[in-house]
Amino acid sequence: LLQYYSIIRKPVILFLYFRCLLPVSGMSSKRKYSSDESEPEDDEDGKTKTRRNEASDVEHTLESLILRVGKKSKSPVESNLEGLASVLETDLPNYKNKLLKILCQQVVKAPSEMTVYTTLVGLLNASSFNFGGEFVEMASRMLRECLKSCEFDDALSCVRFLSDLVNCHVVESSSLLAMYSAFLNIGNLPGVRRVQSDWYVYAVLSSLPWVGRCLSATKPAELNNLLTVIDGYFSHRDKSYLSMLRVWSTDNPHPQEDFLECLWAQIRQLQSAHWEETLIVRPYLAFIGNLSAALQHALPPIEPNVSEDDVNHYPLPWVVYRMFDYADCPADMSLLPGHHSIERYLLEEQVTQILADNHLERKVCAKALVAHPHYDKLPLNYIIIEVMFGQLLNRRTPPYLEIAYGSLLIELCKERPTTFPIILAQTVQLLYDRLDTMHITCIDRFASWFAYHLSNFQYRWAWDDWLDCMQPDKDSNHPKLWFVREVLAKCLRLSYYQRVCEFLPETFVMLVPPEPKPDYRYKSENRQTENPEEDIVGIAESLIMTIKAKSGIQEVVEVLKRCPKPSDDLDDPDVVTNSIAIDVFTQTLFFLGAKSISHSFSALAKFHTVFRALAESEESQILMLKSIYDLWRHHHLMLILIVDKLVKSQIVTCRSVANWLFSVDMAADFTRMYTWEIMNSTLKKMNKHVLRLQTELSDVEEKLVGRAMSEVPSDIQAQAEALQERLEQAQAEQKNLFLIVFQRFIMVLSAMVTDTGPASNSPSWNRVVHERLQELFLVYNQQINRYTTTLENLLFTSDIDEHIYNVFQQYKALRS
Repeated sequence: LLQYYSIIRKPVILFLYFRCLLPVSGMSSKRKYSSDESEPEDDEDGKTKTRRNEASDVEHTLESLILRVGKKSKSPVESNLEGLASVLETDLPNYKNKLLKILCQQVVKAPSEMTVYTTLVGLLNASSFNFGGEFVEMASRMLRECLKSCEFDDALSCVRFLSDLVNCHVVESSSLLAMYSAFLNIGNLPGVRRVQSDWYVYAVLSSLPWVGRCLSATKPAELNNLLTVIDGYFSHRDKSYLSMLRVWSTDNPHPQEDFLECLWAQIRQLQSAHWEETLIVRPYLAFIGNLSAALQHALPPIEPNVSEDDVNHYPLPWVVYRMFDYADCPADMSLLPGHHSIERYLLEEQVTQILADNHLERKVCAKALVAHPHYDKLPLNYIIIEVMFGQLLNRRTPPYLEIAYGSLLIELCKERPTTFPIILAQTVQLLYDRLDTMHITCIDRFASWFAYHLSNFQYRWAWDDWLDCMQPDKDSNHPKLWFVREVLAKCLRLSYYQRVCEFLPETFVMLVPPEPKPDYRYKSENRQTENPEEDIVGIAESLIMTIKAKSGIQEVVEVLKRCPKPSDDLDDPDVVTNSIAIDVFTQTLFFLGAKSISHSFSALAKFHTVFRALAESEESQILMLKSIYDLWRHHHLMLILIVDKLVKSQIVTCRSVANWLFSVDMAADFTRMYTWEIMNSTLKKMNKHVLRLQTELSDVEEKLVGRAMSEVPSDIQAQAEALQERLEQAQAEQKNLFLIVFQRFIMVLSAMVTDTGPASNSPSWNRVVHERLQELFLVYNQQINRYTTTLENLLFTSDIDEHIYNVFQQYKALRS
């Protein structure tokens, strides 16, 4: 890189110099030979524009060089840094502000190259004390702003960067320890939640692998005092939420540790190893002579402003996902770092950062993972798979789309075809063997991913290895049997019925899903009477002919009016819903649209007004959903999409969908994956509706900031009032929806306790429902948090079943 600068920089400067001597380009001849009076002014404008372009070109060049210095190249990073530092020292007087801005941006944009940029700042600080001071001030201000705006990932990058500046003799050790002490003191302030103090403790612990060695050498007593304070914090820390976050219900074969407890154990092991580790790149060691002679700066006081209003923005705790240990790796491969080894933590952090930087580009991400500098020295394939499945099986929500993990794993199999597929197959078998204790949410995601993966590899798998799932002692909700059945149901969505029958061995024939055909109730062979007034099949046939004749809506309504009332409703004057008319219309219309999803959606759009007229009440909406279920019970994807479309079209409400899913008619499929896909889709739609109204109201309120009421236009004020009213109504609907869902859960689980439920004798059924309740609390914790007090007062009281009550207490402990 230094040779590059010596060759390129001078020609660039000469080019810019001679450019100043040339006439301004782009000027027409007419303008060039204008009157003498205007010529000097034009010439001055041209020189100003030229100077501005020169400055812009130099700034762009400097930015490009800074961004590339940490990238992989043929030259050692130390020589690249030395060459770049010598160039930047020359440009500091003219481009100091631009350089400060670029370097501060790299603090949060390139955390994986942190030590490269801290070394660069150290070299610039050695030549310009003022530049180093301004950078420390700007980086500290950025940290305060990140904390204030609750951007905790960026704040963590800032803390680590400032910590590594101690190694480069830019920041004083004592001022960094003072910042650490301020962070640890957060837990002693009144009104601070554990989730808030946890983050500040994590920020301190996660930066010690970089700076612990330096602090141990320069401030050993102060560092020991700091570690003693941290140890005291863990002695009284509440972990009652832990069972809600576990992937498996047992610690065999690997313990499922709290993230902070695990990191603390890794730091203590690092301390016992005299803070020596082998994975952090430390380019500053090559310049230690120059850096040690530089003056250091004190960090400005950083006092975090912890507020009760920010609790929802702090990251929730998590369980460290462990799937492999050294015994799982081949004998000819180097050993996998231990669970409490700091190298395990650093490798996981590096893989996590590569995923964060490149998850949108699977090919780039796969190449970056296999290009890791320690890929051939350590069993990194196992770390990569463990990190990816740890995110995919996250009990809350994966950080990226589930398909991103599936497509990336396929790309990794292409990049390393001789090793990666073997390890991935080993992973699948390990997960299958541990299904008995895996949480239902994780089994969901595992089944979805595995079906997708099989669809990309011609559905080839050693199915006979899983014959144990069909042992007679396993009920229909046993985890292994449930998993295989749901995998096949997902495969059916991704292919077709005959293909599923072909790739499965005969021993699995009982698990083949039913053929996804509509089960139409009003076929000719189902006619039960010859009386025209009671011949519902005949009415359905008339409706088919009317629709096929492309008649208008009024003609369809006239046919439906011929439907008789159910015998149970004849003597009840309060009944206004004709369940037979709803069933005939719904089943017939969607049967006619059974050719494809598009046909069904077109039919729904054409007869939208008829649907709205028939679905006036919640009871009629539930009857409509039941009719669709009876028609498409064997085609789960069609059922999911039609229900979703009905909610979008405002034909049925989210409340009606929730009540239908908990009805007796759905008891047989209550534990199936597609049922909970519908439930989650419905809840997410309600949450998105509330969020959209909140965003719209915030945008309007921004226009009102700083303006007196008399100055606000009447239309904007009316818009704000209307949005506020709609938001309050939507929040009330959201609150009622969650109350209904949790009330139904309590009723179902309580019925099982008293042996009156639909599957009171099935432990697996009981377990699945119990874990679905945990799932809702975890996935929608931010929305539910607003109604915690109401839920506690109305539903989750101390007199309900202990197991249900404990789930609610675990949820509350997440943000305690």
